[in-house]
Amino acid sequence: MSWGRRLALVGGVAGAAVVALAGVVAGASGLVAALVGAVIAAAAQAAAVAVLRPGMTAGQGEFVRRWASGIAIRGGATLVMVVVVLAAKRALPGLWTALGFLVVLLTLLYTETRFLE
Repeated sequence: MSWGRRLALVGGVAGAAVVALAGVVAGASGLVAALVGAVIAAAAQAAAVAVLRPGMTAGQGEFVRRWASGIAIRGGATLVMVVVVLAAKRALPGLWTALGFLVVLLTLLYTETRFLE
């Protein structure tokens, strides 16, 4: 299975779990909020891994540049989350948006080494 499919599978399972929990606990608004956060996190992690993968066999300088770019992508996604939470605070519960983001991002971050093989 390709790294992209594995990433989508793991992210999808983590996202589905947090979205289902949000739907049960907070209703439709919590479900949508968790889904928004999960999608932002999955997109950021997919972009970060896509940037890093070609550098895995490169020299140390190229690897470090690509690794730092991945960190910058995740940092940018965090800023996007802040903007989304502040802009949609009446429509989307911030707690569930942040929880969806963190659950998916951290799950994918901890399993990232599997995608880089």
